[in-house]
Formats: sequence, structure tokens, C-alpha cells
Amino acid sequence: MEAINLLPVTQSNGEIVYEQLEESIVKTGVPRVIVADQGSDLKAGIERFCNQHQETSYIYDIKHKTATILKGELQNEEAWRQFKSMASQTKKQLQQTSLAHHCPPNQRTKSRYMNADKLVKWGCEQLKFLDQIENKPDKLTEKLAWLWDYRKNIEEWNELINEVTCVENFVKKQGLTQQSQAELSKQLEEQLPGPKSLRTQKVREKLIEFVKEQGSKAHSSERLLGSSEVIESVFGKQKRLEQDQAKSGLTGLILGIAAIVSTTTSEVVKKAMETVPTKAVLDWCKENIGSSVQAKKIEMLATIK
Repeated sequence: MEAINLLPVTQSNGEIVYEQLEESIVKTGVPRVIVADQGSDLKAGIERFCNQHQETSYIYDIKHKTATILKGELQNEEAWRQFKSMASQTKKQLQQTSLAHHCPPNQRTKSRYMNADKLVKWGCEQLKFLDQIENKPDKLTEKLAWLWDYRKNIEEWNELINEVTCVENFVKKQGLTQQSQAELSKQLEEQLPGPKSLRTQKVREKLIEFVKEQGSKAHSSERLLGSSEVIESVFGKQKRLEQDQAKSGLTGLILGIAAIVSTTTSEVVKKAMETVPTKAVLDWCKENIGSSVQAKKIEMLATIK
């Protein structure tokens, strides 16, 4: 992966995204494919760009698509809402105790259906543990006994997650071709055979139809990228780099994105330090980012004094 442009903005809309894409092709040429989610600003900008450049196809990232499907299936289900609430309460009760290793995973406040699999997996694991382990600690049974009431729900949710995960892995590893629909259907039958609930069958049909539609954008000899996982992983590394700095909004550490994906040999680092003075970096930050939240706070406190 290589960073093409790093363009901090105070707001984003279709027009801004379109202009950014047009600016980027000066460096790269017109792309064959753009993979992204369907945020309103990205969708509008990318679709306008594709209208201007017919050779470019817009591919909807598979992970965001499956999260959207899961959201449609689960968001209005009362059992799912109660399950999440009970898991949240259980986490508060078990963390910082000798049973902390039984804690459920953190639940996202944003993009929450992108890690629904972790919560369902936790439920499956804890039920198996409770079923198989004799002489269970009374405290553990007390804190996790509520899971038995959700056994059937968890089994059905796990069936949905397995279906979604299989499709995600297929697209991530195989990409998208005109034959993807048939290949995916065969793989699903081989890996997840047996009777399925009506809801799981419906989700399978939606996913296969989605892969068919996206694969139709490939030419006969092409295999297109269907996942934006590579750039999502860079964002994850950037967050780890920022640590507590993330609370100050965008800072100069945003430039770490370009460094993360660069080839960092001693020669490259030496050349960078020789050709890019600190002042140039500070000027870039001042022009493109402005003051961080922490800097504004310090300025405010100085005014009070």
C-alpha cells in the first residue's frame, strides 16, 4: 500500500471528495477501481468521478456491506438489544475481578455491527464452558447464568455470523470476478451445509446477489479488489500510534499514516531528515490541521490567568 494524498478537511461532501479524487489522478492516472464504504460524501463524490471516468468502477467494501445486512437483521430485534445490555452489565461486574477473563468484548458506539461477531462468539464460548466444566464457581454461574436464556438466539445469530464471515473471507481472498457468484455458492454449500433458518437463507441470498452484482463490474479476464481491509488496518495502526493524542483531535501524528506504509530503510530515513526540515513539517501542520484541542485548551487557560 502507498499513500497517494493526505488531505485533512474541516468538512467533507461529494464535491470535496470528487475534487480530491481528480487531484489524485495527476499522480496515479485514472484508477480501474475505487473501493470504499457508502458514506454519503464518499458515495456522491465517487459516483460523480465514475461518471466522468467510465473506465473506473466503484466497489462497495464487503465488510461494510455485511455490517449493513447484519444491522438490518438485528437492530430491531428485542432479544439482541437485551443480549447486548446484559453483556454490558456483565462486563462491569466481572472486570477487575478474578473472573475478568470471562468478560465480554467491548461494544462499539460507532459501526457497532462491524464487530457483532466478537460478541456472539463470546456468548458461544461461555455457553460451552458452562455446559462442559464441572464444579463451576458459584460466582461465575451467578454472573453468566442469564446466557442460558439466550441459547437459541445465540445459535441463530452464530449461524448468521458464520454465513457473513464465509462471504467476507471469500471476497477478501478471491476478489471479484464474473464467476464469483457460482464460486461463492459452491463454497457456501461445502463449508456451511445442512438446514438453515429462513433468516439465514435470506441473508445468504442477499450476499450472493451482492457478489454477483459487484463481480459483474469485472471484465472477463479481471479479478477486482473487493475489500478495503488494507486501508482499515492502516487506520488501526495510526490509532495505536496516537494513543492518548487521539483525544486532542488531529495532530501532526496524522503524518504517521504515510510513514507506516513507507519502506523505512536507514537510507530512506536519512534522506527524509536531510530533505524535509522540521520547520516544513510544522508549517504543513499549521496550514492543514491548525491548533489541536489540547493547544486550544492551553490557550483558553492562559487567557483566564
